[in-house]
Amino acid sequence: MGFGPKDGGIILVQIKEVNDMAVKMRLKRMGAKKKPFYRIVVADSRSPRDGRFIEEIGTYDPNQEPSAIKFNEEATKKWLANGAQPTDRVAKLLKTAGI
Repeated sequence: MGFGPKDGGIILVQIKEVNDMAVKMRLKRMGAKKKPFYRIVVADSRSPRDGRFIEEIGTYDPNQEPSAIKFNEEATKKWLANGAQPTDRVAKLLKTAGI
């Protein structure tokens, strides 16, 4: 006694639409070998680390003393309000920058 098509039963399929794009705020590595420089970008979580991104919102240079951190504050707050999730490192940089 089953509920499959052979048994004359009805199969109910629930389809869930996924329209929400998983957006992350993360670092994009730039610079020469052994001299990293990072751009802070908003990107789809499925795109590669140094690949396609939606918007550049800041920079991070760990080579300077102290490290140089710059954010476009308006764009950063807009993306955080829209649900973009910062990576662990970007969250620390945001906290350091006071955003």
